[in-house]
Amino acid sequence: MTKEIKIKNVMIGGKNQIVLIAGPCVIESETHLMRHAENIKKICDKLGVGFIFKSSYDKANRSSVKSYRGPGIDKGLKMLARVKKELNVPILSDVHCRSELSEAKDVLDIIQIPAFLCRQTDFINEVAKAKRIVNVKKGQFLSPWDVKNIIDKIEDAGNKNIIITERGVMFGYNNLVSDFRSLEIMKEFGYPIVYDATHSVQLPGGKGSASGGERRFVAALSRAAAAVGCDGLFLEVHENPDKAPCDGPNMITLSMLENLLKDVKKIDAIVK
Repeated sequence: MTKEIKIKNVMIGGKNQIVLIAGPCVIESETHLMRHAENIKKICDKLGVGFIFKSSYDKANRSSVKSYRGPGIDKGLKMLARVKKELNVPILSDVHCRSELSEAKDVLDIIQIPAFLCRQTDFINEVAKAKRIVNVKKGQFLSPWDVKNIIDKIEDAGNKNIIITERGVMFGYNNLVSDFRSLEIMKEFGYPIVYDATHSVQLPGGKGSASGGERRFVAALSRAAAAVGCDGLFLEVHENPDKAPCDGPNMITLSMLENLLKDVKKIDAIVK
């Protein structure tokens, strides 16, 4: 059984039911952000699912120099702080460099280490020392047992509030696959395990100057992860993904979310 971690009013891990981490990939505007947070929260409240809101103030690892990155740390954190205050939900966002941590930790309940940075020892140590819950995105290039080394680095810095997120593994060029054995392997390390169903269907750099994705597989993979017994499900959600400035092909529509969560919740109840 994985460790139980409390994030404001949400409990993840242990015998608790599956939690949702969700939101649009990147902040597009304050109105857009609030609308999505409110709508996702309504669905989660209706179904009795714990909800952690996620959106990025800066996507620093875009395919192209022309790709939309977000409003930046100052504007973005102010918007996320408003979501946190008005909706009373925990906030997760990714941080890409140590210089951002002093500002980010004042708003974020969970600091996410991006997949491409999950082996950067100095960065991991600084994130751990920020005294926030740390969500590690397992790199597409890592085996599940390699994650133990990341956990050791965070624990060595004095932080034992850790979440590990699986987001698929590279399978040749521009393709990812999910090996659900990894969830079982990583559970053995004792911390909550989340499955990122939307990034797992991404086709990295598949469009040349942007990533592609296969949205149609998100629901099936989400159900499979719940059947394995993950502690949380990570979904990027957008009211109109085909018009989103980034990650549109792998985000699910807001209209899909409720029925998918109903399925996942039923499976989770059987497994747990």
